[in-house]
Amino acid sequence: MFRKLLIVFAMVISFGQLSGCGYNTMQSQDEEIKAQWSEVINQYQRRADLVPNLVNTVKGYAAHEKDIMIQVTEARAHVGQVAATPELVNDPAAFAKFQAAQGELSGALSRLLVVAENYPNLKADASFRDLQAQLEGTENRITVARNRYIQAVKAYNVTVRQFPSNLTAMMFGYQIKANFTVDNEKAIAAPPTVDFGTPAPAR
Repeated sequence: MFRKLLIVFAMVISFGQLSGCGYNTMQSQDEEIKAQWSEVINQYQRRADLVPNLVNTVKGYAAHEKDIMIQVTEARAHVGQVAATPELVNDPAAFAKFQAAQGELSGALSRLLVVAENYPNLKADASFRDLQAQLEGTENRITVARNRYIQAVKAYNVTVRQFPSNLTAMMFGYQIKANFTVDNEKAIAAPPTVDFGTPAPAR
């Protein structure tokens, strides 16, 4: 095993004289991923912090809409159960669980806002309008943060997989990192649909 590592290292040095072994690039890209991941987590946490006030405000006008409020509260609890540490990006299974929990909360919040459309007094409430504006702004920041993370991981994963820097990655234990999936991106980017009901037949 040690002999194989020496051979790999020799190859890295040999190719490194021509085009660089990629070690410094991977270090820099890894730090960029950590920074972008922190921003993703910050924005998701900002959204989670809005949920209790949003639910309580809706409850004041639509107390009988208990099912959707329970869904939002439970979805927020599921998000809290996933430890969003920097190491999460190195664990595809844990990352998928994180995505699923955030997607569940996104869906529940979308349904809650659709329900709110049925309550004019709620829509007119200044607190609700402020919370809705904060939520919309946060969703936009989440999208930006996610996109920056996606690009950072894409650049890093290319470095880790391409030759000859893949030899350096293999020697120092650098592996590809988990990223948001295309299907998940489409689901979160899709705007909620509003059912205005079937129009009454013309007389």
